[in-house]
Amino acid sequence: MTREQDANPLESPAANGAQCLALCVWLPLGANEFHTDGDMKLNTSSLLIQMCLWLLGSSLQISAQVPAEVKDEAYKLVGAVYTGPSMETLRELSDGFGGRLSGSPAHKRAAEWAADKFRSFGIKNVRLELFTMPNGWQRGGARGQMVAPLARPLHLESLGWVPSTPEGGVKGEVILIDDVSADAIKKKADQIKGKIVMIDAAKIFAEGWQKVLAMVDAAPQHLKDVGALAVIMPDHQANNVIGAFSMDWGGHESVLPIAQLGMEDSELVRRLLEKGPVTVQFELHNITSGPMQVNDVIAEIRGSELPDEWIIIGAHLDSWDFGTGAEDNGAGSASVIEVARSIAALGKAPRRSIRFALWGGEEEGLLGSSAYVQAHLNEINKCVAVLNNDNGPGHPKGWKVEGRNDLKETMQPISDELLKDIGGGGLSLETTYDTDHGPFMLQGVPALDLWVDMKPYWDLHHKSADTYDKVDPVDFKAGSAILVATAWAIAEAPKPIAAHLDHAAVGEILKKAGLDQLLTDMGQWKP
Repeated sequence: MTREQDANPLESPAANGAQCLALCVWLPLGANEFHTDGDMKLNTSSLLIQMCLWLLGSSLQISAQVPAEVKDEAYKLVGAVYTGPSMETLRELSDGFGGRLSGSPAHKRAAEWAADKFRSFGIKNVRLELFTMPNGWQRGGARGQMVAPLARPLHLESLGWVPSTPEGGVKGEVILIDDVSADAIKKKADQIKGKIVMIDAAKIFAEGWQKVLAMVDAAPQHLKDVGALAVIMPDHQANNVIGAFSMDWGGHESVLPIAQLGMEDSELVRRLLEKGPVTVQFELHNITSGPMQVNDVIAEIRGSELPDEWIIIGAHLDSWDFGTGAEDNGAGSASVIEVARSIAALGKAPRRSIRFALWGGEEEGLLGSSAYVQAHLNEINKCVAVLNNDNGPGHPKGWKVEGRNDLKETMQPISDELLKDIGGGGLSLETTYDTDHGPFMLQGVPALDLWVDMKPYWDLHHKSADTYDKVDPVDFKAGSAILVATAWAIAEAPKPIAAHLDHAAVGEILKKAGLDQLLTDMGQWKP
């Protein structure tokens, strides 16, 4: 169950209000049937009406209009964001530090830089909170070629968090497999032994990555057990452009070398396999380590009236390493920094505390935000909301409310009265677990994920083209404006924006979204 004021977490305040209104009409009429004394009848009816009006007011209180003072302050913050230095902040981050793999020297320097930024705004409570990743990893060189039936170079790179190949690389015939389940691999053990396995990603992921991610994550160990030499994962971007990613969730080192092969080269290999054997060879040179400590950057502006209640505004600071991580997620990080600057400069402390978080380890499996949630479980019941910015600086639409009808209802006045006029009045019920709101959502915390047009983002996602010059300043600042206005409205509201959900209610949302089994398989959720 949820908090006492909301027995059904998915039921809207408007519905509760309608029920109360009906009771206000029916109960006094019904009282006539049970009371013959006029005074008693009048007193009972009057009492019932007062009770119902109180219930009606309570149920609709959270959906009240945004107070004029709060609206004025929010728009003052919006103006500060639009005229503030966020583009220069983004340029410092992306051009100054480049790609920021979790645990790398670049990420560590960027975290220290970000902490100094927060302190420069006069924010006193700034700290680096350490968490431990299973393995550190840095990319080295990669090269490959087809040996037969023709000789030609191949466009390939190392997948993230995989080991180097043995000295001299690996060389072998290619076998294409379209089922990476443990049973399917065992059945083909004799065919796989001594071969380089190319994954038929198009078929395996045809029904969506959610259904097969856990199986794909486990596949390298099964392939190694039957004697595979290495793995090739085809990319899906045209022109042999390669986007960085890892087959692992959690930052663990793979048991086999895995190369990403450009799309056109992958298609060539497939066509040649239809006619006969294909032999390739490749070398990967990576630097791996054991457990690695990584920083989350946390800053806090204490609340004036309800300092123990807090909202948290977050974005991940880490990135992949081909580009400079401008869209993913330098823009989100610069946005959080800018929101902190504008609120600190307002000259008025918010009613509730506001925390600002720049997470590490997001690209390896939401590691930093997960570690933070676990470290702060004793106070997570005081977290009023998490606001996350990690969908790129595309044209903003509003917020994803992560499957919660109750949160959509209570956000509606903020959207209609505050965000609509700055271009962010939309509310989406889509439920996701692809970025750092996820660990908070699993604890029942009301979660808002900034909703933007992601077409430009996907064109650059994890690629060498993810650089500062691709960021549209107007759309980027519009997203930051929506973020700061929403944060201020929630921090200043008389009551929390929505109740915390209990475990069962969170499970219902995950099941409806088709995420429950995936998160269970990945060790993120226990039904």
